Order: sequence, then structure tokens, then C-alpha cells
Amino acid sequence: MSDAMREHFVNILKKWRLELVSDMSRTVEHMQDDAANFPDPADRATQEEEFSLELRTRDRERKLIKKIDDTLQLIADNEYGWCDSCGVEIGIRRLEARPTATLCIDCKTLAEIKEKQTGL
Repeated sequence: MSDAMREHFVNILKKWRLELVSDMSRTVEHMQDDAANFPDPADRATQEEEFSLELRTRDRERKLIKKIDDTLQLIADNEYGWCDSCGVEIGIRRLEARPTATLCIDCKTLAEIKEKQTGL
């Protein structure tokens, strides 16, 4: 992978990370601003469910930020773009679709098949 391509992915990842961090900050502000003690139990339950959903979403985003940070480190170490399973180069189209990908499309497909088989 060329230096220009690595820089391209660094820019994508940093922008994505910035958006996620910004969303997380807005969630905290929203939850602090909208936290109310509704007298109606149904309204309270609705608010608690909404907050719970937001927190689950933010937890997934927190994990994604960790993956982004790991990927940025791979780029810095010049190890980005190689499949963790078979060692073949991950295609640019796959990396464009999923910049944090660590498996080539073939290995990812096999992993998903195995996951489905063991999950039944």
C-alpha cells in the first residue's frame, strides 16, 4: 500500500473517530439535560428505555473507537491492510467499505459461516 493510500485511510479513520466522540459528548449532555423525574410511571419507563438504548449505542461506538485506534496503530506500524488469518493483502474496496477490517473477504466469510454453524 502506498503512502498516499495510508494517509487516505488515516484521514478517514480520524474523521470517523471525531464524529463518534462528538456523538458521545452530545449523548451525555442530552441525558443530563433531559433527565427528569416524571410523575407518570409510563413516562419514566419510556425515558429509561430511551436512555438505555442510547447507552447501548454509545457502548458499541466506544468499542468502535477502540478498533479505530487499533487500526491507526497498525497504519503507524506499517502493518495495515493484511489479513490477520491468512496473511494475504486485504482488498482496497473492502478497506474502503470497512476501514477497520482485519480479515480479507474470504476469511471473513468463512468466519461468519463458522459462527452461524456454532450458534445453532
